[in-house]
Amino acid sequence: MMPGTVMALFAFSFGAVVGSFLNVCIYRLPLGQSVVSPGSRCMRCGTAVRWYDNIPIVSWLVLRGRCRSCHAPFSIRYPLVELLTGLLSLSLLLKFGPTPSYGVMFLFTAALVVVSFIDFDHQIIPDEISLPGIVVGFLCSFFLPGPGWLSSLLGIVVGWGSLALVFYGYLWLTGREGMGGGDAKLLAMMGGFLGLQAVPFIIFVSSLAGSIIGLTIMAVQRKDRHLAIPFGPYLAIGALVYLFIGPQLIQWYLRLGR
Repeated sequence: MMPGTVMALFAFSFGAVVGSFLNVCIYRLPLGQSVVSPGSRCMRCGTAVRWYDNIPIVSWLVLRGRCRSCHAPFSIRYPLVELLTGLLSLSLLLKFGPTPSYGVMFLFTAALVVVSFIDFDHQIIPDEISLPGIVVGFLCSFFLPGPGWLSSLLGIVVGWGSLALVFYGYLWLTGREGMGGGDAKLLAMMGGFLGLQAVPFIIFVSSLAGSIIGLTIMAVQRKDRHLAIPFGPYLAIGALVYLFIGPQLIQWYLRLGR
């Protein structure tokens, strides 16, 4: 069902507004700070950001990415996260229409945005997101059209178990931690929302993307092969690819073998 123009604009605007809140989560969660209070402030001068300077995307462009009071620069990441979340919201509306699936999957993708940027900055995946996400994904499987509660439950178990096996196996073989335990919890959350079939797809796509991008970074920066690269963003890429076109890609691949 194709949404109308007004609905599409609302979906994008809603996503951008949520993206503004996600920026707060990305900055404050790793620091153990409240994401509710205090309100947004300039990190240099401490001046509270006025409501008209906090309009997603627009305010950053109007102010040319600087604080109105002290002219300190604001990272371009802020409008990019807002734009990304707005586009995800619009894309989900185009895929699911104004249905409960849209709301649940928007919550899921918003969590992926927060996790990806936190992992990129700090190489951690907050349990505050992944653990409740596992529960929410499983509970939602009882009333959404798919994947069904059994597939969701198996997705959680297999998602966690597959990466936990890699984590402990690498630790046993090398004496070093490779993939973090947070990645296993994140994949379990993805399995809860998307089901068992999504898990091997996400692992394949994320490993492929991580290998290509990671090797490129190491080559450009001339780092050694033990360079720590966060895997959470690549898992998020795999989950988003599956969410939008994964089943179609799987069917296309299976037809190739006939």
